Amino acid sequence: MLLLDLPNELLQDISEYLDFERDINAIAQANRRLYHLLDSYRYRYNIQQSGSSALLWAARHGQEATAKKLLREKADIQATNDNNQTPLFLAAENGHNKLVELLLDKGASVNPQCGAFGNALYAASQEGYEAVIKMLLDNGANVNAKGEYHGNALQAASFRGHEAVVKMLLDKGADVNTQGGKYSNALQAALQGGHKAVAKMLLDKGANVNAQSRKYGNVLYVTSFRGHKAMVSLLLDKGADVDAQGGYHGNALQAASFRGHKMVVKLLLNKGANVNVQNGKYENALYAASYRGDEAVVKLLLDNGADINAQGRKYSNALYAASFRGHEAVVKMLLKKGADVDAQGGYHGNALYAASVRGHEAVVRLLLDQGANVNAQSEYHSKILQAASVRGHEAVVKMLLD
Repeated sequence: MLLLDLPNELLQDISEYLDFERDINAIAQANRRLYHLLDSYRYRYNIQQSGSSALLWAARHGQEATAKKLLREKADIQATNDNNQTPLFLAAENGHNKLVELLLDKGASVNPQCGAFGNALYAASQEGYEAVIKMLLDNGANVNAKGEYHGNALQAASFRGHEAVVKMLLDKGADVNTQGGKYSNALQAALQGGHKAVAKMLLDKGANVNAQSRKYGNVLYVTSFRGHKAMVSLLLDKGADVDAQGGYHGNALQAASFRGHKMVVKLLLNKGANVNVQNGKYENALYAASYRGDEAVVKLLLDNGADINAQGRKYSNALYAASFRGHEAVVKMLLKKGADVDAQGGYHGNALYAASVRGHEAVVRLLLDQGANVNAQSEYHSKILQAASVRGHEAVVKMLLD
């Protein structure tokens, strides 16, 4: 007797003895009769034996009809996958409006935290799904609930530049200054993402213009580093501290100087930035600009009172930096402006040693012409002539001997 010749009751009994869901699905897909006969059973089987995993699948892929069948069979609407994500989270994350609406109508909890992936509102805000966000908020989503990577929904939307979402969240009471996440606050996130319109919106809603990020300093630092003059101007007009400390380069002026953003440097100086403040990777703005070899910025800093012989704790002085890097034009400018040719400091002890050991012939010549001491010796190194010789810089050795 063929399988299809069996009565429905017997076929159902047989299916209940199958150990694997895939076997039930295989039989159900054999023909239309078996599909309709076993359709409800295979959903019940998934609910009872597989933790309603089919509902999670349907939510992720936007399969509304499948989700409805599963819910009719009493699927667990709060089921979670291995990442602790619920059906509502998966539907929200993927922008499936109809699925979100269905799950909410069936009583899905709107605020559970889904492990490292935040919550449904966070997920939808990050992706910019406005309709989903509105439904979640209208159904009681906590607008300030904590997320993970970006801290909260407002920060996630700000980083991605979703203006309409940011406005929606703010109108629903999102705290504009909540701290947390990679960029610490929404304003920092917006500026890191390069979204000026979002940043302005946050500022207009009272974002703290001087808030510090654990890793990225303050917002003035970030915009100065990136060279966004208009945004720097806006932040200063909103009360940003021009000398605020923080970030890899220590402050906004050093960051802009290192990156060669002349117009930003000029703006910061015009707003009263301390040209000689010491901190950050390169100790001061003049050293940072000299290290990069930016003549225009070096001149601007010097014209605004930068101490040409300022010593840093680790990186010595501007002449040393420019000599080490082989920036002939900057070395020439510094010497012309009165830099001490024999100033001590830095890993190699002095500018001549640094230029010689790196083989920068033109710089060595400039320093020697200004009377640099060829016999100077650093605390940790041999004499200059020996160092240049060991490294095979024959032309430099000849200059030193002459």
